[in-house]
Amino acid sequence: MNPATTPTNIFRASDTELGISWEDGHESRYPLRALRLACKCARCVDEITKLPLLKPASVPMDIKPQKIDLVGRYGICVTWSDGHDTGIATFRDLRTLCLCEQCQAS
Repeated sequence: MNPATTPTNIFRASDTELGISWEDGHESRYPLRALRLACKCARCVDEITKLPLLKPASVPMDIKPQKIDLVGRYGICVTWSDGHDTGIATFRDLRTLCLCEQCQAS
């Protein structure tokens, strides 16, 4: 497994952020609403056209994860406070979404 996409800890970093510590020593923080808006499931993105179906205005500004489940060794499924629970965020996608300067530069 790739240390850059292997989590060692998934945690609530703050009331508005989810944190992931990675095996390579990096730590990522994700704004919760941005993470919900990044969902790629068939209810949020058209499977054929790849156009977004999720309307950002429908996602509450104060959205929170109610439950986070591991999906195999490759991702997580979040049950959100808006009732959404069908998306899988892969660890590879999550690392790509990291907003820190180091990750955005590479």
